[in-house]
This record gives sequence, C-alpha cells and structure tokens, in this order.
Amino acid sequence: MTNQNDNFLVLKNINKTFGKSVVIDDLDLVIKRGTMVTLLGPSGCGKTTILRLVAGLENPTSGQIFIDGEDVTKSSIQNRDICIVFQSYALFPHMSIGDNVGYGLRMQNIAKEERKQRIREALELVDLAGFEDRFVDQISGGQQQRVALARALVLKPKVLLFDEPLSNLDANLRRSMREKIRELQQSLSITSLYVTHDQTEAFAVSDEVIVMNKGKIVQKAPAKELYQQPNSLFLANFMGESSIFNGQLQGNQVTLNGFQFTLPNAQQFNLPNGDCLVGIRPEAVTLKETGEPSQQCSIKTAVYMGNHWEIVADWAGQDLLINANPEVFNPEQKQAYVHLSSHGVFLLKKE
Repeated sequence: MTNQNDNFLVLKNINKTFGKSVVIDDLDLVIKRGTMVTLLGPSGCGKTTILRLVAGLENPTSGQIFIDGEDVTKSSIQNRDICIVFQSYALFPHMSIGDNVGYGLRMQNIAKEERKQRIREALELVDLAGFEDRFVDQISGGQQQRVALARALVLKPKVLLFDEPLSNLDANLRRSMREKIRELQQSLSITSLYVTHDQTEAFAVSDEVIVMNKGKIVQKAPAKELYQQPNSLFLANFMGESSIFNGQLQGNQVTLNGFQFTLPNAQQFNLPNGDCLVGIRPEAVTLKETGEPSQQCSIKTAVYMGNHWEIVADWAGQDLLINANPEVFNPEQKQAYVHLSSHGVFLLKKE
C-alpha cells in the first residue's frame, strides 16, 4: 500500500465475529482522500461496528485497515490520528468550553499560548467565538454538539468519525448542524466517515453513501444514484418509499398492468428484455381525470401532509403510493387515471 493515490482510508477483507455471530462479513471499503462517506442501514447491520474498527475501539477478527497508506490494524486509537464526534457529546461538565475543546491538546502537551490560539480558531469555525469561559450547562444542546465538533477539529485529525451525532437534536437543529458539518468537512477537506440511520441526514452530508445490511455492503454510490438506481429490492424499499409492480421490458418500452409507457433511461438499469420489477416512487405519479382504461385507479386513502397529499390508490388490485400536489388534488375524488413520469421510475431484475 502507498499513499500515491487518493485511497485514504482502506478496509480490506474485514471480518468481525462475536462468538458465533458474524457481524461484518468479508467487507472491502475504500474512502477517497478528503471525502465524506456515510454508512447507512437498519439497526444491527454492522455500521457502528465498522466505525469502531476504524477507530481502534474494536479489533477485526481478520482483515486489514489502512490510513493514508499505513497499516493501522493493530494500532491503538491513540496512534491512529483520528477523532470521533459522539451522539452523546461526551463533554466534561466541570470544565469550561475552552478547556473541553483544548483537552486533547493538553494531553498532547501543546504549549499554552498555541493551545489558546487553536481553541479560539476551532470555536470560530463552529460559530462559538467567545464561548471559552462558559460551561456545558450554560449552552443549548445544539451548541454542545458544536463544542464536541470543535474539540475534534482542534486536533486536525487525518480521519474524522461521526457516530450518530445529530440523533439527540430536534429537527430544526439537525438541519442546521448537518449543514455546518458538511460546510466544515468540505472547507477543511477532512476525510470523514459518518454513521447514521437517517436517510435525509446521509443524503445531506455525503459525497457517497454506503448502504449496509447483515454485515455486507449492499450498494455504494452518490445519494442521487442510490435513490434513482437501487440495485436490489431491499435497497429500493430502504431508500424512501416505492411501489413495486411486475412488468415487462422491451427496449425502452415498459408494460405493467396492461399499460405501456416509454422509459427513456431504461438502458441504465442493464436489464435484458422480458420480465422485470418496476419501482415507482410516489412523486413519479400524477393523477388526472382522463386516460386509458388500464390507467384507471381508485383512491383508498388520502392524508393531508401540508406540502402534499399522501395517497394510497388501488391500481389493478395493488396499492400505489402517490404524493399529490395539494393545489391540484381534490380529496373528494374517488376515481382517477395514473400518469407516470420517468423521473422516479426504476427497474429491477425479477428474482
């Protein structure tokens, strides 16, 4: 291994077992220098275990871990030049904010004046300039999370790890904090690995998202590709909502429920002609008053969600999820015709 390319954090043939339970199964992972990659998946899929392996909090049963070309598989957390931002903040309540941020610097025996300067710079980065003398119980939860972020940034680590950092914050704070995390990661070009179970959070902060299930990587790609081109039924159901129908593909013509439509991007799914699965995202459906008999559906439920109506329609005996424009949809409507946009329709191999 060398650091002549951009493969900065590399996990090679990683296995992790606890007794007879296989948590990570022969996993390979490469994270490019200066990028933010998020591990996303259901509870128990292995994403937190990966984070702990990279940090040195757990040792792999087999396999190797490299940071910037160096094999750190057997190195302690102190010798890996990484920092972790925890879900729980893990701040010291008896210390001032400045002392919390500078704790790691003090452990490294950094001189007092340099320490003060770096603490000041780190707090400025997270918009907490002048907070050095306050204490943890004098600031909000969102400010505490920014202090935890400053404490990591002040050490200028090679790799920054995030362990569900926003799950204790309310929705508005989560939005502002994920924007701040993304802004800082990009401006400082810190190679980062982020763990979350929240799809919106993963999409907002990441260059690439890795979806895991049962200790394996299901798909690794930019968020847009994961959503528009899921490679499995599991991923299609995990990444947002979709309705799955049996269909037939012929060139760029798709037929389902007797209705045929053109899918201009059909070739990108790399499927042979014949039987397939057709996934339809709720935003891909428009309900109109006219159409072919094969497009007719009946409205089962309609729930007002503010910026859209969340509708379940019966289309040829199967539920179809629809997000309808509140200015267009009439909640008294019981019958309608399904019209599909190619944006939000994807194809999967029929298994």
